[in-house]
Amino acid sequence: MTPNAWLHRWSACFTMAIIMTVVLWGCANVPRHYVWMAEPGTTLTALTAHPEMYRGKVVLLGGTIIEEEENEQDLWLHVINRPLDQDYIPHGPADINGPEAGSYWVVVTKQQFPRQYRQWARMTVVGRVTDTQRYGTEPVLALLYVRGWGLSTAHHGVWENINPNYLPSTPGSIKKN
Repeated sequence: MTPNAWLHRWSACFTMAIIMTVVLWGCANVPRHYVWMAEPGTTLTALTAHPEMYRGKVVLLGGTIIEEEENEQDLWLHVINRPLDQDYIPHGPADINGPEAGSYWVVVTKQQFPRQYRQWARMTVVGRVTDTQRYGTEPVLALLYVRGWGLSTAHHGVWENINPNYLPSTPGSIKKN
């Protein structure tokens, strides 16, 4: 094989490897290990109707932040549900008055969480269901992983909790149901 043919073959293989890496990385909206950890097919409707079945389990949900609260160490995000498609991308519910149009809360240590989240129009959330509910029926998730979808790609972002076994303590101001 001549040096020119070898270089041409090597360049083609290298280009193919780069293209495959970009394609596969772009499709990985949620790391595979979180997809495997999560309860398959979980919806907000099921989570709200049977919270005891999901306590301590990992779930995948989509949403849009509608409110935030902070205390000394935690950031609480009130999220309106946006069901996920097969690629784990959040979209609006089919019926804006239906059960999937409800909301839930996400709690994360505020020192760890990037302020870029305020730029996210939608998010894909991986969280562990806590034993807490706010306002009677809204589940609370301890955040493990989030992918933020901004209005432009410059505002997209990803955050991952270093310890997936982390369960935040429940602040005294939150009443357990």
